Amino acid sequence: MKRGYANSCGQDRNAFSLKELPASERPREKIMNCGVQSLSNAELLAVLISSGVKGESALALAGRLLALESGRIGSFAVYQPEEFMKVQGIGVAKACVISAAIELGKRVACSPPGEKVCLDSPSKVAAFFMPRMRYLKKEHLKLALINVKNELIMEDDISKGGISSSSAQPREVFASAVRRGAYAVILVHNHPSGDPTPSDADIRITRQLSEAGKVLGIRVVDHVIVGDGSWVSMAKEGLI
Repeated sequence: MKRGYANSCGQDRNAFSLKELPASERPREKIMNCGVQSLSNAELLAVLISSGVKGESALALAGRLLALESGRIGSFAVYQPEEFMKVQGIGVAKACVISAAIELGKRVACSPPGEKVCLDSPSKVAAFFMPRMRYLKKEHLKLALINVKNELIMEDDISKGGISSSSAQPREVFASAVRRGAYAVILVHNHPSGDPTPSDADIRITRQLSEAGKVLGIRVVDHVIVGDGSWVSMAKEGLI
């Protein structure tokens, strides 16, 4: 197999750093902005490899790794670290990281599904979030992402220190919901005073976010306010 050729300046054509790529094309930035599923096999390997070698970037090194099996990355499932180390530039540390990532993937794929958290009622939402939020000294706004079965996909921390129009911008609130393909969301925040009665600002911002969600096709199911042992569902109170 031919090695990379030199350009007119006498440098290898792969002799670039990932930092030279536009920010939107760097593997780690793509994971944060577009999700890990947006990366190619070479980019995923480059993240694991972390750094290249003299004259060759991590991405180029990942490409040579893939060449071992003509791009059939599934073949790596039975590789031992020594086999990765046949590629120049892959030492013990890099080979072990790749092997560990593959083994972790196998274990995740074979593990039995965990118990799903179902948030199909305001009481279940309150029961899930209250133990962690009732004693907080500042207001925290959280977002529960749910699927079509009202099962929790993930929770996201939106803001701390009080809820206002500036801290609950639709682009910030719905960013994770869009990335994760959520069917709907539930807003949850606490009142450090212990009284969960919605304020005028709570109602106004909730309605603004609900309208923004309609535009995105992501329904705001409820906004549950947690107090000290009590809670209020804004949907149940007809405030959404």
